[in-house]
Amino acid sequence: MEYKKSKAPLNTTTHNVIDFGKGTGNVYESVVIMSKRANQISTQMKEDLNRKLKEFASANDNLEETFENREQIEISRYYEKLPKPTLIAIDDFLHDKVYYRNPTKEKDKIDFE
Repeated sequence: MEYKKSKAPLNTTTHNVIDFGKGTGNVYESVVIMSKRANQISTQMKEDLNRKLKEFASANDNLEETFENREQIEISRYYEKLPKPTLIAIDDFLHDKVYYRNPTKEKDKIDFE
């Protein structure tokens, strides 16, 4: 639920690519970390939204009986206004809020010692 407290921008912003490589020393490794984090956030957001919308599900799948529910619309609008998972992941990575490790690098360090 931490994505709700995120200060990530709502629109795409331009970043210096070199900033992405500062934490890991490799831009590509950083992009992989951010993409995995974005997938985690996206999954969490989807589960939360589905859990809230499940309360409004009806037993009938009849299109004629579909009613507008003001609360359901408000919940959907709230989630639409949240920053996208990729923007949250980038913001988290650049502000050192993401824990990551590379097991292959750790293995190499152990082998050389």
